Amino acid sequence: MSLTKKPGGKALEVLQNLPRIALNNLRPEPGSKKKDKQRGRGQYGGNRSGRGHKGQRQRGNRPRLGFEGGQTPFYLVIPKYEYNKGHSHRAQYPPLSLKRLQYLIDLGRIDPTQPIDLTQLVNVRGVTIQPLKRDFGVQLVDEGADIFAAKINIEVQRASEGAIAAIERNGGVITTGFYDPISLAVLIKPVPFFLQGKPIPRRMYPGEDMVPYYRDAANRGYLADPEEIQQARLALAQKYGYTLPDISKDELYHMLAARKDVRQIFFGLRPGWVVNMTEKKILKPTDEKLLSYYNS
Repeated sequence: MSLTKKPGGKALEVLQNLPRIALNNLRPEPGSKKKDKQRGRGQYGGNRSGRGHKGQRQRGNRPRLGFEGGQTPFYLVIPKYEYNKGHSHRAQYPPLSLKRLQYLIDLGRIDPTQPIDLTQLVNVRGVTIQPLKRDFGVQLVDEGADIFAAKINIEVQRASEGAIAAIERNGGVITTGFYDPISLAVLIKPVPFFLQGKPIPRRMYPGEDMVPYYRDAANRGYLADPEEIQQARLALAQKYGYTLPDISKDELYHMLAARKDVRQIFFGLRPGWVVNMTEKKILKPTDEKLLSYYNS
């Protein structure tokens, strides 16, 4: 027995004892391959987050705007809450302050020697009236009553007590009148209506709920008795402590005392008249049936 050791003898012994190499006994070296994390579900589950595809979505898979699933739209599933019930159908009156009115007079946009109504106020952009949004006219408020010094004859749809006192204290006249939507649209935009060649319509009477306001002399309603209005003028002057001027001795008495008829829309123009803008003429009806209709 030889005592000398052959190089590689131990390796040869290992190879002799190991089974023959085949495909079923091949394994990677331990530690040479790292274990992967758990893949996410779906086609794009191989990203690091494991939450599926995070990039750009495929086209055509996004639901339409407002879709919440099911077959019934959300506006039918969710009950309607009528938060504006009673407000959207209520008559609106944009405010006009005495301060703004005095400012327009000082600028020369409004002539105080002529009667003032919605036609003048809208033309000088003193107020914006939108009949489609349930605007029925303008409300005169007493802001700036201490600086108001003009003597005017004005017609509005609503007015506060302080505004009435400020105008009558200067010797002016104020009247509150109602206009139906058709008459209101004609009053605020007269030129487009005159270009149509149509006769001026009659102003309708107010509704049953508005009649008490316009028959009240304290509101200077156009349906109130003139004698009651005069008594209300004296009572308001005593309440606010001023002397009521006598406009009958004024040179502008006829202008200040001018009032529209209950069926009249424009100052100086009667219902049934046709204003010819091209020839600058006013055509008046002569037929008895038309006269009885427009003057009834």
